[in-house]
Amino acid sequence: MSKVDQIGQEIAALTAEELAAFRKWYEEFDAAAWDRQIAADQKSGKLASLIAKARDEHDSGKAREA
Repeated sequence: MSKVDQIGQEIAALTAEELAAFRKWYEEFDAAAWDRQIAADQKSGKLASLIAKARDEHDSGKAREA
């Protein structure tokens, strides 16, 4: 059995209260991981072309509010 399968079984056995607490914890954990990945991608230059494109569209008046 894989570690993911084991974790899945543990999650399935949680009470409603424990599951709510786990969801909250995981949401915060996942958001922090995403923030770290975006920061690393920006620092490495992976986002440079997207940033340049967005700036060009903004400067040319093509950008619009979401």
